[in-house]
Amino acid sequence: MASAGPFSRVVRVDALPKEGQTFAIEANPTERAELAEFNKLPSIEVLTASLNLRHTGRGGVRVTGAVHADLTQVCGVSLDPFPASVDEAIDVRFAPATEEAALRRPSREPDEISMADEDKPDPIIDRKIDLGALAAEFFTLGLDPYPRKPGALFDSPEETGSVDSPFSSLAERLKDGRK
Repeated sequence: MASAGPFSRVVRVDALPKEGQTFAIEANPTERAELAEFNKLPSIEVLTASLNLRHTGRGGVRVTGAVHADLTQVCGVSLDPFPASVDEAIDVRFAPATEEAALRRPSREPDEISMADEDKPDPIIDRKIDLGALAAEFFTLGLDPYPRKPGALFDSPEETGSVDSPFSSLAERLKDGRK
């Protein structure tokens, strides 16, 4: 996972204790403002994540935990800003880049895809994982793509009698039985 985004907290996986380690991270005001701009949000008031990292063998790491955010979204119906929150669970496997590349090599048998299959691990690059980028990714995935302010209703426009369209004269001809 490459970092370069506005929220970055890089952790070296070779420095993790054998029993694993839990990290609590929080975006500062500048990072929140940049993430809000990236996601086209008025603001993000709070963005935190609690992540547990454990070795999985052969240099791999599993990251589990959750990201939480309090934010302001814009209602898709009324265009009014309103408070919202995101609570997204995180469970991602990482593997050294060499193992990850081997896992992606095509096999001789055709792949069968099943919803029960786990995703292939993300790569560990230079023995580092960017927990901030991971939290930002899951935050973005947790956003409601069609936000609606509680109580906002869409009132469809009322019919205003006949509508002139290119097919109006054709409809009249068909009613009269003319061609």
